[in-house]
Amino acid sequence: MCERMMDALVKPVAGPGLELRQVPVPHPEAGEVLIRVHKTAICGSDVHIYNWDPWAREHIKPPMVIGHEYVGEIAELGAGVTGLRIGQRVSGEGHITCGRCRNCHNGNIQWCKNTTSVGVDRDGAFAEYVCIPARNVIRVPESLPEDVVAFFDAFGNAAHTALMWNLVGEDVLITGAGPIGIIAVGICKYAGARRVVITDMNEYRLDLARKMGADAAVNVAEEDLTQIMHKQGLVEGFDIGLEMSGSGAALGQMISVMRNGGKISLLGIANQPVPMDMNKIISKGLTLQGIYGRKMDNWHQMSYMVQGGLDVSPVITHRFPYTQFEEGFAAMNSGRSGKVVLDWTK
Repeated sequence: MCERMMDALVKPVAGPGLELRQVPVPHPEAGEVLIRVHKTAICGSDVHIYNWDPWAREHIKPPMVIGHEYVGEIAELGAGVTGLRIGQRVSGEGHITCGRCRNCHNGNIQWCKNTTSVGVDRDGAFAEYVCIPARNVIRVPESLPEDVVAFFDAFGNAAHTALMWNLVGEDVLITGAGPIGIIAVGICKYAGARRVVITDMNEYRLDLARKMGADAAVNVAEEDLTQIMHKQGLVEGFDIGLEMSGSGAALGQMISVMRNGGKISLLGIANQPVPMDMNKIISKGLTLQGIYGRKMDNWHQMSYMVQGGLDVSPVITHRFPYTQFEEGFAAMNSGRSGKVVLDWTK
C-alpha cells in the first residue's frame, strides 16, 4: 500500500530554521484521533525552536514536526474512540498527560509530572495533519472564527493566569505585552476588573494592548509606573498581578507596587534564576501562584467568553499561507507582531 504523504514544517537537524518537507501522514492508533489542520498560530516556543536558542537545544530532538496551536477537523478516528465524529471542528490540548499520577487523578492535569508536549516531545501541528489522543481533543463551536481558535492554546495560558483570581472590581497589573499578556488585558476587562495596566518596553505591542482595552499601557523605559498609578486612582497599589514577561526586573517592580494582601500569577519563564525580595513578599502578605499550561475548563471558558462578546481578534496582526512560514517567523522575531496565523487549507 502506498504511504500517504503531507506537507509539514520540520526541524530537520540541530540549528536555526525550519524546512517545509513531505512527511508521512500519521496513523491514529487505538484511542487516537487524526485531525486535518486548517489554521495554526506561531507561539513563542516555536520561535525558540526556529531560532535554535538554548531552550530549544535542551528540549528538541530533531528531526521532528513542530507546532501546537491549531484548529481543524477530525479526519479519522482510531479504534475505540467514541463521542467524536469525522468532520467535527476541533482543537487539541497540547499537554499529553499520564492519567495515573496524583494530579491527574484529582483533575489537576496541568501539573502532571509525566507530561509530554505536542510539537516539543512528539510531532506537532505545523502540518496538514496531526494525531493526538482522543482525550485531548477539544470540540469547537462552529460559530467561533478559526483564526481565533487557532491560538486558543495561548489564549488558554492567559485565561489560566488571569482567572486564577476573582477580578471583579480589582486593579490589575500585567507585566509583559507579548501576545499572551495582551490577550490577558481583554480577559481581565471582560471579567470585571476596574483598572488594567500593562507594562513593557515594546511600543508596538503596548499599542495592541491599548486596542484590547488597557486603561494604561506603560513603556517602563520612558514612563514612571507610580505616576501612572496615581493618574489611574490607585492609592494602595494593585490588587492582582499577572507576570507574563519572565523578567526579574519586571517581577521586582510588580512586587513593589502591589497592595498588602495582593495576589500574583507567575506565567513568564525566565532565562536565568530570578532574585526576589522575600522580606517585601512576607511583610506585604503577598500570594504568589505559579501557572503552567491550561486547566481543561479554560477551553470551555474561552469559547464562552468569545461567544459572550470578548473580541480577541485585535491581537492577530499577520496572516500567511503556510508556504510563507519564514515571513511569519520573521514577523515574530521583529517584535512588531501579535499573533501570526498560518493557513493550511488548499
